[in-house]
Amino acid sequence: PIKKRHPDVSWADLIAYVGVVAIEEMGGPKLKFSYGRVDEMDPSKVTPDGRLPAADKGDGPGAKTQAGLRDVFYRMGFKDKEIVALSGAHALGRCHADASGYVGPWTGTPLLFNNSYFVLLKGLKWEPNLDTGKFQYKDPSGQLMMLPSDIALIKEPKFKRYVDVYAKSQDKFFEDFAAAFEKLELLGTSNLTELK
Repeated sequence: PIKKRHPDVSWADLIAYVGVVAIEEMGGPKLKFSYGRVDEMDPSKVTPDGRLPAADKGDGPGAKTQAGLRDVFYRMGFKDKEIVALSGAHALGRCHADASGYVGPWTGTPLLFNNSYFVLLKGLKWEPNLDTGKFQYKDPSGQLMMLPSDIALIKEPKFKRYVDVYAKSQDKFFEDFAAAFEKLELLGTSNLTELK
C-alpha cells in the first residue's frame, strides 16, 4: 500500500527506510537516512543472496566461525567494533526453524531495541541445545537462544572487548550501532541525498 501511494519511491529506498524507522520505533537510536537508490531487476547486477556470515562454519563458536564473520564484514570495509555493534541487532526478533533451522529469540524483549543482547550474551551461562535441528545454545531457562556466531563474540578476545563495552553502556552501543548501520545502508550506493 505504501509503494502504491508513492510510486516514485524505489523499492530499494522504501525497504531501507522501513529498516531505519523500525529500529527507531522499537526504541533504538535515531538514524540518518539517505535516498536515491534505484531498483535493479537484472540479477547479475545485484549482490547475490547468501552473503551474510554463516551462523556456524562447522566448529561452533570456534576459529572458523570467527574467521567467517571477519571474512564477510572485512570484505565490506567493517572492523571488529562494527561487526559486534551490528550483531546487537539480534536484540530484535527470533529465529524460526522453517526459515533458518534455528529456533527462538535472543532476548526476552524481541520487539525492543536495546543492549540486552550484550547483557545476556555476557551475563548468562550458555550451553549447547541438543534439542534443535541445528546446533545452537540455550540459556539456563531454555527460553532464549544464541547462535554459534553469537557465542564467538565472547570467545574471541578482540570481539569480546566490545561486547563488554556495549553490555555496560546502551548509549555507547547506540552510538556505534548507528554509525555502523548507516555505513551498511550506504554500501553499493552513490549520489544519495540525505533526508532532513
